Amino acid sequence: MGVTVDFCGELFVADPAQPLTIGRTGDVEIDDNPYLHRNFLQVVEDGGLWWLANVGTTLTATVADKKGLFQAWLNPGARIPLALERFTVWFTAGPTTYDFDVIVDTPAFVATETETKEEADSGETTVGRVSFTPDQKLLIIALAEPFLRRGQGGATQIPSSADAAARLGWKVTRFNRKLDNVCQKLADAGTRGLHGGPGKLASNRKARLVEHALSTRLVTEADLVLLDHEQVAGGSDEGEQ
Repeated sequence: MGVTVDFCGELFVADPAQPLTIGRTGDVEIDDNPYLHRNFLQVVEDGGLWWLANVGTTLTATVADKKGLFQAWLNPGARIPLALERFTVWFTAGPTTYDFDVIVDTPAFVATETETKEEADSGETTVGRVSFTPDQKLLIIALAEPFLRRGQGGATQIPSSADAAARLGWKVTRFNRKLDNVCQKLADAGTRGLHGGPGKLASNRKARLVEHALSTRLVTEADLVLLDHEQVAGGSDEGEQ
């Protein structure tokens, strides 16, 4: 079984004899971003399985399969088996969020979609047991818009609250209130990285929110049309939950 990392269209094949390193100065050189570890992630073969390991000290990574059926949050010192056919990895260093793909030649498992068309087309957006209002989903789309429009992986900066609010035609206070609600809903449902401590929202919560939304396919490229509709309609402040 072989593993290949695809970063911005450049392919890096892992060698079972030694780890494939990913970072500021790794085998896969991500960027000269000083916030990024020199050696952040590793693809390594161990015990007959391939693993993605976080060998950094402060940064985390979000890992998900392409169908949005599997997601993991990879803390420093943690590792996950690469048992599915294809994964996308997102991580944020300073103001920049990066992503790349991991392709597994002969995966141990195959992901199966269980959502019906009726469930996919139903009104409110639901992830697990979390339901979002239309305005809350618009907020997530606005934050993820640069990733949804960009296409192939690489580096992208998440919009500021002021820029995202302007994109929606909202006041910043309204945007921040809805952002609080979205993050609280996800945190209450067990999504990690949105709180810095008891009662305290994490400083990089927007980056974590975008990583989660993309990895679970909470928002996709098809949702971008909703932003154009919102600018015409002007949005609504009713029905916040």
